[in-house]
Formats: sequence, structure tokens, C-alpha cells
Amino acid sequence: MKGKNKPSPAAGEFLFEIDSEPLEECLTAWGGVPLLVRAARSLDLPGLVQGHVQVKQRERGFGEATYVESFLILNAVGGDCLEDFDQLREDGGLKEMLGHEVPSAEAARKFLYQFHDEKKIEQAQQELAPGQVSYIPGENAALAGLGRVNEAMVRELGRRCGQKIATIDVDGTIIESCKREAKLTYEGTTGYQPLLALWAELNVVVAEEFRDGNVPGLQAPLPVTQRAFQALPEGMKELYFRGDSACDEDQLLTWLRDEKRPGGPQGRIGFAVSARMNAALREEVLATPQAQWQPYKEDGVTI
Repeated sequence: MKGKNKPSPAAGEFLFEIDSEPLEECLTAWGGVPLLVRAARSLDLPGLVQGHVQVKQRERGFGEATYVESFLILNAVGGDCLEDFDQLREDGGLKEMLGHEVPSAEAARKFLYQFHDEKKIEQAQQELAPGQVSYIPGENAALAGLGRVNEAMVRELGRRCGQKIATIDVDGTIIESCKREAKLTYEGTTGYQPLLALWAELNVVVAEEFRDGNVPGLQAPLPVTQRAFQALPEGMKELYFRGDSACDEDQLLTWLRDEKRPGGPQGRIGFAVSARMNAALREEVLATPQAQWQPYKEDGVTI
């Protein structure tokens, strides 16, 4: 005998009613943003920006601190272009939480242009050595001021954490871009290749240098390294440096070895830098007897 046909749950009534009246509450999809903003404001980000970054020509409109905080929010929520600001502006709840609107895409673009200096680029191009094609322009006052803001925040973070050991990790990262100005990187894509200095123990960026995509990491890593150590709080007990083969550069290594180094902390800096595989090193590696090699790790991971 066949069983009785049971009614399908999909044919039943909803277990709730739809209210046709719109909600009067202010809603937002960015409920986690206030935690980030509170942390930034507790480090006095607005005050630091006001003290070090002056780019606005008129009093009306957003101040520098509001722009910087808005860019911080844009990056935190996953924005990857200026047009994403317009989407954030449509969220009324975000404005209520922040106490201010975020700028429009066009206003944000004009703000960013204040950190660009065509004269600095032209000067760097004129100073190119024969046969050299990559260059690193100097910073204008606005960009240098933004760097001082980051340095002050790093020192405050270090003071609060009580960290007395600092390992500076310098490395480049490729950011792909289809802009007309973007240069070809060593990976074959067009984009940019900023050099970052990270305080490894706190996982925070202490210094950086935005570069065109065709600028190799081996080109002038010393200035970024110097700024990184200068940004550390006073009273550090142990200092270290590490880098890949792009840091195998004479001026940088000489500076790290010199305990009376100019433009940096005095005393010992322990460092480890990968050596580039040149002909002389290759000969030494091949000449080393197999019995003298030892595994770096015993966990089966190939290094």
C-alpha cells in the first residue's frame, strides 16, 4: 500500500508576518568600525594630524584629521578605490557612529593630490645616473608630516605595550595597478612596489616608502631602515634587523655593523640578511662537503 501524500513544507504559510511599515531606527552594516576609530582616537590620531599635516587652503569642508580617519575606515572595511567613499556616505548609521560624514570620492581625490609633488618627480628624473631608469622622488612637506604622525603613534604603542625588543623587518610588496603611470614590476605586472619596515613583535608598520613598480628593493633600502629605527620608542634593550636578499646591499650592511652608526641608535643591532646567489657564493656552496650540511629544522619542512 502507498502511504498518504504528506503536504510539502514549501507549500505552508510563513511563520512570521511581514510588516509593511518602514523601520524608523538608523541601521548600519559597519557596526565594527567604532572599535577601530576609538583605538585611533585614543592614540590621539586627530591631534597628531592637526599638528603635522597642513594641506587645506580654506577653512570650509573637512579638516585634515577627518580625511585621514576616513581613509583609515575605507581601508578597514575593504574599500579599494575612492568611489567606495560614495557607498559609505549612503550609510546613515555610519555617520551617526562617527559624528561626521566621510568625504565624497572627488573630495578625497583632491585631498590625496596634496601629497603629490610633480617637481619632486622631475628633480629625481634629472638626477638619474646614465643608464639608470628607476628613481625615488623625495617627499613633500605634507607626506613627511604624515610620516611623523605614524612615528608618534608607533612610539605611543610601544610605550603602552612596554615592549623593549624590536626586530625591524624590511621587505617590498607589489601592488598591481592599471593606471597609465604604473611601471612594470619584476613579476611582469604593472603597479607599485612600496618598501615597508615592520616592527615584528608588534606587527605594525614603522616606516615606508612608496615606490614605482620598477624600483627594485635593492635600490636604497638604508633610508627606510634608518627611519624605522628612529621611530622606535626610547629605552629599547634589544634591536634586530632582518631582510631578504634585496637587503644584501653594501651601504645598509655597513650601517648595521657600525655600532656608532650615523642617523640611528648606537650600539649593537643583530641582523640576518639573505645573501644573493652570486658566482663566488655558488662556488663555496658546491665546494662544501655534504657531511658539513645540517638540516635547519627537524619537522620535515623544506627551507
